[in-house]
Order: sequence, then structure tokens, then C-alpha cells
Amino acid sequence: MTFTKTSQKFGQWADSRANTVFGLGFSSEQQLTKFAEKFQEVKEAARLARDKSQEKIETSSNHSQASSVNGTDDEKASHASPADTHLKSENDKLKIALTQSAANVKKWEIELQTLRESNARLTTALQESVASVEQWKKQFSICRDENDRLRSKIEQLEEQCSEINREKEKNTQLKSRIEELESELREKEMELKDLRKQSEIIPQLMSECEYVSEKLEAAERDNQNLEDKVRSLKTDIEESKYRQRHLKGELKSFLEVLDGKIDDLHDFRRGLSKLGTDN
Repeated sequence: MTFTKTSQKFGQWADSRANTVFGLGFSSEQQLTKFAEKFQEVKEAARLARDKSQEKIETSSNHSQASSVNGTDDEKASHASPADTHLKSENDKLKIALTQSAANVKKWEIELQTLRESNARLTTALQESVASVEQWKKQFSICRDENDRLRSKIEQLEEQCSEINREKEKNTQLKSRIEELESELREKEMELKDLRKQSEIIPQLMSECEYVSEKLEAAERDNQNLEDKVRSLKTDIEESKYRQRHLKGELKSFLEVLDGKIDDLHDFRRGLSKLGTDN
């Protein structure tokens, strides 16, 4: 068997008897390296054991042939000894072992050929894997470039989306402003209707205004006359006040004189009363 590293954490080998390729994955590259080294040690030990077995079989075969020749010469002699009998039995055992070894050698040759074919298939598969890896690398590079391009495209789209969101916010603000303006426009239209209704009565108001103006002019004339009368009345009031003050002074002096006269009359009365009492 031949163990082949196909990647940093994966290895493969072939089973020639089952015509099957097996694989084994490892958690790290160190474990894969240790396994490959141990696999090579076991394989080398098996090869050495096989070589030693082959040498032992060849040595046993030579001894068997020599014993067979010696046994034939001894049989031509008189009688065989117990040692010869033991050698004969050993010779028979070696013949059986030789037959089995020959069969095993053929079997091993068949297995070796199968292993070589499996190794060739593995080599081809490895080459195809390497080619596939190169192709995958190219595809990965293409996918990475495409990924970078898509990322940049996504970033551009995100920027556009943010701009769209800002535009939406602006549109929302503009809609609210338009609604406010429409409301104000409706109010202005209502005011305009009211003004139009009022404009229909403007001629009547003008005539009334002229009439009121005439009345106002007449009232102003009357007011002017009244003001003149008020001024004259004020003058009369001032003169009346002056006369009243003068009269008050005269009345006060008269009252003082009158008080004096009254006091004199009281004194005169008391004198008369006293005279009447005396009489």
C-alpha cells in the first residue's frame, strides 16, 4: 500500500483487493505527518519481514533439496538412522512450507501488481486533483474578484439607498410644506371670496360713505358752532365767576355789617329787657 498526502489535513491510499481508494482527514497537519511517518514505518517493517520470510523459504528449499539427495544415497546404503528419519520429516515440512511460500509469493506479486495499478490510479487522481485545485484556485480568484466587485457595488447601492432615503425625507418635508401651502391657499381663497362679496357692496358703501361724509361735514360745522358757543359760554362763565366772587366779597362785608347790626340789636334788646324789668 502507498499512502499519499493530498492536502495539508487529508491523505489517501488504495486497497488493491477491494479495488477501492480510502481517505482519512485529520484535525491538523502535524497529526497527518505523524500518521504518514508511522504508516511508512509499518510498511517498511512489513517489507523487511517479507524479505526475511522469502530468504528463509529459499534457505529451507535448498536444505530440503540437499536432504533429499542425501536421503536417496543413504537408502542405497543398508538402513536409515533415527536422525535420517527426523531429517525426512523436516524435509516434508519444508516442502509444504515451500509450496505455501510459492503460493504466497504469487499472491504477493498479484497484490504488488494491484498496488502498482492502484498507485498509478492514485497518481492520476492526484494529478487530476492538482489540476482541479489549480482550476479551483482560478475560480476562487475569479469569485474573489467578483465578490470584491459585488461588495463595491453593494456599497454604491447602500450610498444610493441613503441618498434615496434623504430624498424621501426631503419629499416628505416638501409634501408637508405643500399641504400647509394648500391649506393657506384655501384660507386665502375663502378670504378672496369674502372680499369679492364685500366688493359687491362697495358702491353702496361708497354712497353711504358720501352720505356719512356729508353728515360728518355738517356735524363738524355744528361742532364748530358749538365750540364757538362753548367759548362764549366759558367767557360768560368766567365773567359770572368774577361777578360771583365780587358779590361774595360784597355779601361777606354786608354780612359782617349785618352781624354788627344784629349784635347791636341784641344789646339794645337786652337793655330794653333790663329797663322793663327795672320798671
